Amino acid sequence: MQIWTDMPNFIKRELEQLEETVSPITKKAARYLFWSTPLIILSLINLMTLFFTVQDEKTSPLTILIYAIIGSLGFALSKEGKHQQLEIQKLSSHYIKERINKSQWATDHLKSRYQSLINENPRKAVPYFIQFLKEEKRDWQ
Repeated sequence: MQIWTDMPNFIKRELEQLEETVSPITKKAARYLFWSTPLIILSLINLMTLFFTVQDEKTSPLTILIYAIIGSLGFALSKEGKHQQLEIQKLSSHYIKERINKSQWATDHLKSRYQSLINENPRKAVPYFIQFLKEEKRDWQ
């Protein structure tokens, strides 16, 4: 949910369409990552407290098991959140490549150049897309 205040309107529209495409997955990934952090912290703090400050005879194996399960749930949510972020990256790259292919005003050379740039470095797909849109607009005018 980034606000693009200093960009031309044609770029804002394209980025808003991209955001609409990935927003359901983005919300899910954010929820996973939001809940994973407190679960991991809660588990680690309590396990450290149990192991280093509480006497051995007062430590319950059931308590240790519960905190270990809470921690593993937190780590599982974190891993799923990271997996969802990879899906966002793939979906974004796919959307951007499709948009580049559908361009009526860009030359085939320009399209293939940006396609290969995105294939080489998918993490920079959005900045490459913005560059492409600027070049497309320049060629169109």
